[in-house]
Amino acid sequence: MILSKLFEAIDYTVLSGNAGKVSVDRIEYNSRKVNPGELFVCLPGAKADGHDFARMAYDKGCRAFLCERPLDLPADAFQAATPDTRSALASISQTFYGYPAKKLRIIGITGTKGKTTTALLVQSILENSGIPCAYIGSNGVIINGKHTETVNTTPESREMQHYFATMVREHVTHAVIEVSSQALEHNRVQGIDFDVCVFTNLGVDHIGEGEHSSLEEYRCAKKKLFTDYSCKLAVVNSDDEYASFMTEGVSCPVVTFSMNDPASDLYGSDVERYRDDSFLGIRFDCVNSGETYDVLMRTPGLFSAYNGLAAMAVCLSYGVDVRRAADILAKTPVGGRFEVVDSLPGRTFIVDYAHNGMSLTSALTVLREYSPSRLICVFGSVGGRTKGRRRELAEAASALADYVIITSDNPDYEAPEAITDEILSYLDKSVPHEVIVDRNDAVRHAVNMAEVGDIVLFAGKGHETYQLICGEKVPFVERDIIHDECRAIVLKSLI
Repeated sequence: MILSKLFEAIDYTVLSGNAGKVSVDRIEYNSRKVNPGELFVCLPGAKADGHDFARMAYDKGCRAFLCERPLDLPADAFQAATPDTRSALASISQTFYGYPAKKLRIIGITGTKGKTTTALLVQSILENSGIPCAYIGSNGVIINGKHTETVNTTPESREMQHYFATMVREHVTHAVIEVSSQALEHNRVQGIDFDVCVFTNLGVDHIGEGEHSSLEEYRCAKKKLFTDYSCKLAVVNSDDEYASFMTEGVSCPVVTFSMNDPASDLYGSDVERYRDDSFLGIRFDCVNSGETYDVLMRTPGLFSAYNGLAAMAVCLSYGVDVRRAADILAKTPVGGRFEVVDSLPGRTFIVDYAHNGMSLTSALTVLREYSPSRLICVFGSVGGRTKGRRRELAEAASALADYVIITSDNPDYEAPEAITDEILSYLDKSVPHEVIVDRNDAVRHAVNMAEVGDIVLFAGKGHETYQLICGEKVPFVERDIIHDECRAIVLKSLI
């Protein structure tokens, strides 16, 4: 595509070259992946600045650059300057892919907790109701059953447009997207007109170095989804203290869901715990338009009811009735979100993404309600960022677990022993515990020590299929390790 055409939607100044004579066949912002014939967009970041890698891109054959400041490059390099390259990347990506988002009905879900589960429930209900729906979020990208891994909860704007274009080619009509606060802050969803926007809840998280500076900044970032993206219908958890903040000034209709307010559009009540040999879950009543429906969720806890209500509220707007939605929910597990790994009789192994104090407290509190003989918790904390979580996680485990195993969780470039030592320093030492730095060993040990009646929570990894170590994604699938160790235990018992 000729750059003068690609740049039509942005403000830019040509620093060198002629935009009408330069053509590119791809847009790239990673200097390690750029090739000749591509446009390199210099993105500033929290840890690195793309401008500093422009020479590397040039040395790899790239000759077209979009930047915020002049680059020290040879004269044969085309350079155009724009005030905000992240915003520009979103705009030119839409142009490059032919504005595919405008051909889709897009649902955006934001909140501190529940985004992934709610999004995947929405996708399941719509897909099973004959409405082709794709998914983008923490669990990757799913288009017509095909799964692709992603780096961020909400991918960079270029990837978003690429996935939208793929959806259109695959005859998908709807897409449900997890929209993180970082995505809203950094223009990853810029230019997308959202059909339905969902607010699940808001708590203290993602505040610290490299993330948001305050709760005020964090909640304002979330609110943008409802005010800045042409939202046509807002679906809101009216029980959350920030619900009114999120909907203030919103011009579109608002649908509410609640477990406390019978006047809400979807009201959940009479929650009961459900447990059998296969899974932990809940049953509850959902009241909508004067009718009451029985709902079974394949995940435990009151938050599961909130996720289910949110998903049903979204799907109602697309003509799926509550009864059909409830029938589909009863058959829909969510990978890595309170996922029960069915392995050994009488023992319950749960893989969950709980990775901060609030989510771990919530998970352990819910599991306590199922009266385990022992509640065993295996967890760690990511390296290099959000160090404040380590105290929170230790305090949550100290308060609610009967036995604690501290281990690794994406240490990246930080020494895993330093992370586990810090977590241990915050742990109440009166709680039985041990430190097993290698997570594979920790998982296998927890499986072996589990006895009939125990519930073991493996927290932090959830859906992830890797351990991030020194910048490399090392394959690691927790549920597979659990299954493998359980098979070994069964085989030993037969010898």
